[in-house]
Amino acid sequence: MTRDQAVSLWRQWNNDDSLWRHALSVEAAMRHFARKYGEDEEYWGLVGLLHDIDYQKFPEEHLKHAREILAPAGYSDSFIRSIESHGWGICSEVEPQQVMERVLFATDELTGFIAACAYVRPSHSVLDMEVKSVKKKWGSAAFAAGVRRDIIERGAGMLGMPLEELIGETILALRSVADDIGLKGNL
Repeated sequence: MTRDQAVSLWRQWNNDDSLWRHALSVEAAMRHFARKYGEDEEYWGLVGLLHDIDYQKFPEEHLKHAREILAPAGYSDSFIRSIESHGWGICSEVEPQQVMERVLFATDELTGFIAACAYVRPSHSVLDMEVKSVKKKWGSAAFAAGVRRDIIERGAGMLGMPLEELIGETILALRSVADDIGLKGNL
């Protein structure tokens, strides 16, 4: 499957701009980590792009419909399993086992938290964001209250990566698509 085909499939099931920016954010994170681990950047990126394929139409049944959307489109069982694993313990019983699955699990919520941090910066940008800026907001339960920090921390642990490193690498990933996701700001 090509990226164009994946985008076309995503648009068949979704039309929300916020969800699109999230899909692009997670795709960027997955591509970044694929390069870091010497893995297939295109494959990892497509997993990131399509990870919430069923969310807009089925928010209360998230990941329960991913397989019925992705399988007929030609995506493999392992591709679909990877997507299902990002909801482990939340809306899925599929445990992340592969490194790619663990990266998806760890970065899905984190991209949203970093975006929230960028929105409240004077620059409104990830381009000048540092790990310490994110960590400063981390302990405030009222800030980005919907973001499950425990999941991000569990994902970092599954990767054997310090939380600060995970945050730093994810910031770098988001910088590569800052304009596309609305986080270039006024720099």
